[in-house]
Amino acid sequence: MSEGDTLVSARALDVLYQKTDKIYYEFARGCGLSETAYWILYAVEVSGGNVPQAVIAEEFSYSKQTVNSSLKSLEARGLVRLSFVEGSRKAKVVSFTDEGRAFSEERIVPAIAAEDRAFSSLSPDERAEFLRLARAYTEAVDRELAALAKRGELR
Repeated sequence: MSEGDTLVSARALDVLYQKTDKIYYEFARGCGLSETAYWILYAVEVSGGNVPQAVIAEEFSYSKQTVNSSLKSLEARGLVRLSFVEGSRKAKVVSFTDEGRAFSEERIVPAIAAEDRAFSSLSPDERAEFLRLARAYTEAVDRELAALAKRGELR
């Protein structure tokens, strides 16, 4: 495989995803958070201060146990509180405490603004194309891996 082939392979995309994951991992650690805790606070912020716990698990592809564990840590730090969804005995909503709101303003909001600036550095056509291609690739990988699993080729 030539260097040019490497630049356009699925492996090259995997490497880019890993680099992006590392950027967020290191940023979260710099905030004194696990990566999961960072994304939970991010989700609360972008949802306007309240987000159902199930939405966090779904949107970030986390198990309920992973979300629960991180929420316990965030609650212990006084950054979030959990309350039941009105009319439910199981479903919970995650909200900022006053301390969590201040933490988000200091750490999470600037990161979101930096992401927005980075994305806006692409032209409108590039942004649309990037999202279209990323979505198409994700769906294709999901189909291919599901087919492997269905055929019993994944162990």
